Amino acid sequence: MTTSSTPLVIGRVIGDVVDNFTASVKMTVTYGSNKHVYNGHELFPSALTSKPRVEVHGGDMRSFFTLIMTDPDVPGPSDPFLREHLHWYVTDIPGTTDASFGKEVVSYEMARPNIGIHRIVFVLYRQKKRNQGVVVWGPPPPPPPGGCRDGFSTRNFADDNELGLPVSALFFNCQRETASRRR
Repeated sequence: MTTSSTPLVIGRVIGDVVDNFTASVKMTVTYGSNKHVYNGHELFPSALTSKPRVEVHGGDMRSFFTLIMTDPDVPGPSDPFLREHLHWYVTDIPGTTDASFGKEVVSYEMARPNIGIHRIVFVLYRQKKRNQGVVVWGPPPPPPPGGCRDGFSTRNFADDNELGLPVSALFFNCQRETASRRR
């Protein structure tokens, strides 16, 4: 089990986004060529313009994974009444590969927090079979193209699609950049 000293517990990812779990697969997330995601570290929106490379270091080519990228702090961490905001959703990622080999169900949207420091969370689930987690999307319904992604629940999504507990998760903090930081 994950202990109370782990970054996912301290950062309230366990509790706000997912239930307690034991990581069984390593996942790495990299923006650009060198911006690695580490639990609790900070990345600014200017570094997030392109979708990251998300590598799954586990399973084999016959194992498939679902990736969710979400922001549980929308519109602001002190009153996240739109929790969660879905930024990206990829399914059917073969083990030992990266998200580019999967099926992108909801396209990548960069994080652009307006108020406070937001947690941006990547959650990885092992699928029982290929094409699992593509059809069922519990309340709220899937966003229309260009529509609202607010109100998503990673926990409910996993339950509705019988994905079980996550096998890996990472998060970083992100906040609005001042004009001087973007230079």
